[in-house]
Amino acid sequence: QLVESGGGLVQAGGSLRLSCAASGSTFSMYSMGWFRQAPGKEREFVAHIGQNGGSTSYADSVKGRVTISRDNAKNTVYLQMNSLKPEDTAVYYCNANHPLGSIYWGQGTQVTVSS
Repeated sequence: QLVESGGGLVQAGGSLRLSCAASGSTFSMYSMGWFRQAPGKEREFVAHIGQNGGSTSYADSVKGRVTISRDNAKNTVYLQMNSLKPEDTAVYYCNANHPLGSIYWGQGTQVTVSS
């Protein structure tokens, strides 16, 4: 089970840190990702982090403003978002990807950036 938190309303230029807490004892076996879905749009990739945190990747739209990290001891992945823009407004989802193919999604957390 994945549970996101940390969303909310913030002014443009502000920051938020999203968290995604995973249940179970095999968190370190999963690579983790963040996606987002704005109203009327498809869900899109935001960031990804490898199993041990050594590799990360970002969508061009957030590169330089967003940092993904993880704490395997806490079964948690984070998304630090800075310099937020109104176009970052979306529901943010985390997902867990097992090497054998299983994929899990959280329920999402709303991020709203006001101009």
